Order: sequence, then structure tokens, then C-alpha cells
Amino acid sequence: MRFQVPQFIEIEDKIFGSLTLKQFIYLAGGGGLSFLVYVFIGNLFISLIPIAIILGISGALAFYKINRKPFVAVLESAFKYYLGTKLYIWKKEEKPRADNVQMAVKDAKLYASVMVPKISDSKLKDLTWSLDIKESMYSNNNQR
Repeated sequence: MRFQVPQFIEIEDKIFGSLTLKQFIYLAGGGGLSFLVYVFIGNLFISLIPIAIILGISGALAFYKINRKPFVAVLESAFKYYLGTKLYIWKKEEKPRADNVQMAVKDAKLYASVMVPKISDSKLKDLTWSLDIKESMYSNNNQR
């Protein structure tokens, strides 16, 4: 028995010409809101700026994508970020004063004496040398 696997599930259906349902609603809503602004203000030149802003936002909601995410998702994330609570973590570090400088020098000398790094030309040479030594140790034990 064969089952048909749905494909292209991320692509929305085009309902109104080349527009999806969401795009059509955004554009129709922006057009309707622009018309209402024009009717309430009455003067075309004064209402031109709010109409341009409304049509720009509705066009961005319908077509603009940021990092393959719709503009609506970006706006939602922005509102959640700006209106949500934030956690600020800050750890204050004391600055060394004149009397603490001598103690800091003593501590630095103590740490320098404890943590002595191994100086070598190449870490790769050290690694191959240690592998060769271990290999030769085990091979000598097997030969006896």
C-alpha cells in the first residue's frame, strides 16, 4: 500500500491572483484604513503622509521578509523584546588601590611560580614524540 506524501507544505496557496490570503488581507486592510484616514481628514494633501505610512506598513506586512521570516514575526519579536522584562547581570570588580597593589604583585608572583607552562617548539612534535615513546615501550614488553 502506497501513501502519498504531501510536498511543498511551506508554500501558501495563492487565492487572489498572485496573492495569498494573508497578503490580500494586509493590503485590503491597509487600503481600507487609508480610505478612512482620507475621509476623516478630508484634505488629500494633509492626509497623504499618514496614508503613505499606512500603505508602507501594509506593503511590508504583505511582502517584506527579513532572514526568510515574514515581517509580522519580526514585529512580534520586537514588541516582545521591548515590552518584556529583561535580566541585567553585572558583577562589580574592585579596582586595585595603592595598598592593594603590593598584594596583587605578591599574588601574581605566587601564581607565576605555581603555573609554569611547558615551553616547546611545537605541540605536534611533542605529541608525536610521546606517541613514539609509548609505542616503543609497549613493543619492547611484547618481544620478551
